[in-house]
Amino acid sequence: MTNLTQNSSKQFFGAAMRVVTLALFLTLFGASTVLAQTKAYVTNSFDNTVSVIDTATNTVVATVRVGFGPFGIAITPNGAFAYVVNGSDDTVSVIDTATNTVVATIPVEPNPVVIAITPNGAFAYVTSLRNNDVSVIDIATNTIVTAVPVGAFPVGVAITPNGAFAYVANAGDGTVSVINTATNTVVATIPGMTSPNFLAVTPNGAFVYVTDPVVFKVFVIETATNTIVTSIPVGVRPGGIDITPNGAFAYVTVDGVWVISTATNTVTTIVPVGIAPPGVLAVNPTGTFVYVPNSFGNNVSVIDTATNTVTATIPTGNQPRVVAFQTRTPIASLIGQVQALIAGGGLTQKDGDKLIKKLEAVQMKLDKVQTGAPCNQLGAFINQVNAFINNGSLTPSQGQALINAANAIKTSLGC
Repeated sequence: MTNLTQNSSKQFFGAAMRVVTLALFLTLFGASTVLAQTKAYVTNSFDNTVSVIDTATNTVVATVRVGFGPFGIAITPNGAFAYVVNGSDDTVSVIDTATNTVVATIPVEPNPVVIAITPNGAFAYVTSLRNNDVSVIDIATNTIVTAVPVGAFPVGVAITPNGAFAYVANAGDGTVSVINTATNTVVATIPGMTSPNFLAVTPNGAFVYVTDPVVFKVFVIETATNTIVTSIPVGVRPGGIDITPNGAFAYVTVDGVWVISTATNTVTTIVPVGIAPPGVLAVNPTGTFVYVPNSFGNNVSVIDTATNTVTATIPTGNQPRVVAFQTRTPIASLIGQVQALIAGGGLTQKDGDKLIKKLEAVQMKLDKVQTGAPCNQLGAFINQVNAFINNGSLTPSQGQALINAANAIKTSLGC
C-alpha cells in the first residue's frame, strides 16, 4: 500500500439514527438473498471493472465498468447492490446486481480503500488513507452522513455481526480503532501491532482477526476487552482474511492461502493457489468454498473447504484484488454460531438441527412478510436454548451468547 501525505481529518455534522423497522428488515433480508448467494463480485484494479462470477458454474457472467482503480467491494445483505471503492478517483460506484449496471456514484473522502456494510444493510463504512478517517454512507440515500476520524492510514474495516461496532485497521500507527456505529465515535483504540491491514470478525462477534504484513502475523483481538489475546505467525506479507460462517477456520492470503483453526489459533494447512494472491479473499455464504484473487495471474482460485484443495480457476479482468459475497445477515451469523457449537462438540447434531430449523423458520416468515411470526419464532428459539441450558446440553455461557444474538435480532425487528 502506497503511503500518502497525511492531511488533517475533518468531521462532518450529524449521525444517523439506527432504528430499523420490520419493513426495512423484510426489504433487506427477503427471498432475493438466496438467489444472490450464487454470485461473487471481483474488483479488477488495472482495467477499472468488476467481474461477476456465477458460482454455480464458476464462470464470469458479466463485466461492469466502474471508476478508476477499484479495490474494496461490499454487497448489501439482500444482494441487490454492490458498492465498489474506486481508490484513484475518490468515489464509490453502486452496481444494481439485477442489471449489472452502475446506478449511482458517491464522492467520498480522498484515497478510499475498503468498504464494509452493516448487517442491517443501512450504512456502509469506507476507509480513507489520506484523511485518516472513515466515511459513513447512508445506503437509503447514497450520501455521506458523517466522517469518523481514526488512526493513521486506515486500510481495512470490518463490522461486528450485531452491527454495533466497526473495527478499523490503521496501517500507519499500528492500531485498530473501534467505532460505535450508533454514535459514529471511536470508543477504543487498540495498540500492539506494527502495520495492521485487513480484518475479519468471527460470527459470534467474540474475536477480530487482523493481518499485519510487516511482522508476518495475524493478531487476535478479544472484543469483550478490546485487547490482543494472541498472535499467529504466518508467511511473508499476509493480506486479506475471512472466516467461515461456522467460525471454525480463518483463511488468509499469503504465499498461498494459510488456514487457521480458530479453536487453537494455529495454522492447519497451506493451500497453493495462483500468482500473487495477497488480495482480499472471500468465503462463500455456505462456507463450502473460498474464492481467492490472484493479482498477477488475472484469475480467481476456488478452494473446496472440505479438502482444502483448488477445484477451479476462473479468468477475470486485469489484476483482480478483492472478492465479495453479500454481507451476512444476523440470522445467517446466528446459524453460524450454532454450527460452530456443533463442530466444536458443544452441541449434538440433533440438538443443533432443532435450533437451526427454528432459525430457518424465522427466515421463511420474513420471506412471506409475516410481521408477528418472526418474533414468535425467535421466542421459540430462545425457549429451546433455555431448555438446552437446563438439561445440560449447553453451558450457561454458550446458551447466553445465542440468546443475546436472538434478542438483538428481535430488537431490530421491533418485537
